[in-house]
Amino acid sequence: MKVKVIPVLEDNYMYLVIEEDTREAVAVDVAVPKRLLEIAGREGVSLTTVLTTHHHWDHARGNVELARLQPGMVVMGGDERICGLTRMLVHEEELRFGAIHVRCLLTPGHTSGHMSYFLWEDESLDPPALFSGDALSVAGCGWHLEGTAQQMYQSLTEMLGTLPPQTKVFCGHEHTLHNLEFAHTVEPHNDHVRAKLSWAQKRDEDDVPTVPSTLGEELLYNPFLRVAEEAVRKFTGKVAPAEVLEVLCRERACFQQAVEPPQPQPQALLALQWGLLGHQK
Repeated sequence: MKVKVIPVLEDNYMYLVIEEDTREAVAVDVAVPKRLLEIAGREGVSLTTVLTTHHHWDHARGNVELARLQPGMVVMGGDERICGLTRMLVHEEELRFGAIHVRCLLTPGHTSGHMSYFLWEDESLDPPALFSGDALSVAGCGWHLEGTAQQMYQSLTEMLGTLPPQTKVFCGHEHTLHNLEFAHTVEPHNDHVRAKLSWAQKRDEDDVPTVPSTLGEELLYNPFLRVAEEAVRKFTGKVAPAEVLEVLCRERACFQQAVEPPQPQPQALLALQWGLLGHQK
């Protein structure tokens, strides 16, 4: 299993997963289809399937155009709002692409229909891979937009947090530096946070991706997976895990607003691109 990390848009990632024996390929979160097809062509693979984590435009906007450019493309996901969807997936459903197994994990919180994908190979020494979209990112998680804090806690801790620690985490965005800066405010004495922050600063200076991390690493420095830790509880003033998580999400939003000005929401950006806002003030 070979994973091509493809930076797109401002800070998104899409991925091309290649089964090296059959040369079949699966894409995750297609935002820029022509670029994806160019890379698939250079790799000499047959792209047959798209796995979409959730319906937001920056993760799913390329599905329809990709299907037009490559007829017969199968677009899978766990939310009927995903554009171009041809096959609806359910929690714990398993797929197979050559030697690659895919387990579909419903992980609500960022959106109600968010699906994460856990991939592994038969008889391989390579670690498994998790494509977590906006459910889990390096040192952080997606904004809490739909569902409850309890659902988000279950998705992060009881679902993704129980996967093998060697699992490589391929997330949907390059938010690592900001995430670690926030993690440092939560746990200023955490040596793992400080070391990862120093590493991420160097990666940022060199303009290279910070993905993947591993799940074992995330458990050491990601505050959203560390809601049972005393230091994180102390920061939030809460004890119940879902309440700790809810405060973390709120504090992270305040932290983000303090370090950079508010940005237009994706729907507003898309409307501007399509000219739907006209001359409204």
